Amino acid sequence: MPDESMTLEILLPQRVYATIAGVERMVAEGVGGSFGLLPHRLDCVAALAPGILTYATAAGESWLAIDQGLLVKTGLRVRVAVRAAQAGSGLANLREAVAGQFLAIDDNERAMRGAMQKLETGFVHALGGRHD
Repeated sequence: MPDESMTLEILLPQRVYATIAGVERMVAEGVGGSFGLLPHRLDCVAALAPGILTYATAAGESWLAIDQGLLVKTGLRVRVAVRAAQAGSGLANLREAVAGQFLAIDDNERAMRGAMQKLETGFVHALGGRHD
């Protein structure tokens, strides 16, 4: 019987974080909630929220804290492209990493986008008030 397991690739913007062969099942946190993947599930694309990515191999279950990103499943290959990923020794430590590191980045980005929007609005109003 042929190998019925998936290959999981974790891709960061600057490098390949990990390639894990022999993945029997996995659970990811999407923007709409958690979902599971088995080897013969239909191909799919999903937006990921910051959270814990769980995967199981013959050696046991493992976890990765991941930032927001995208998951693409094609055949037996699953590619996860995220801004950041962190392996850890325990599930509790990884949850703390998600809460402390990845969600804080999102808060900073929201604040930066709000400031940029105010600058752009001010700029547009200033241009609109000019009379040449």
